[in-house]
Amino acid sequence: MGNLLHYAIVFLVVALVAAFLGFGGVAGTAMEGARILFWVAIVLFIVSLIAGLFRRA
Repeated sequence: MGNLLHYAIVFLVVALVAAFLGFGGVAGTAMEGARILFWVAIVLFIVSLIAGLFRRA
């Protein structure tokens, strides 16, 4: 899951650089990619946390 967050941060940096340089379309696309990867990482973290709790019980 660390790689997923890494790619989310990379997409965020690409979006910020593209927005700074004036490439609005690229910045929006990269920002959406970063947002999707971030939420997927959060959902996978919660699912693994719940699975770990059920495994102990």
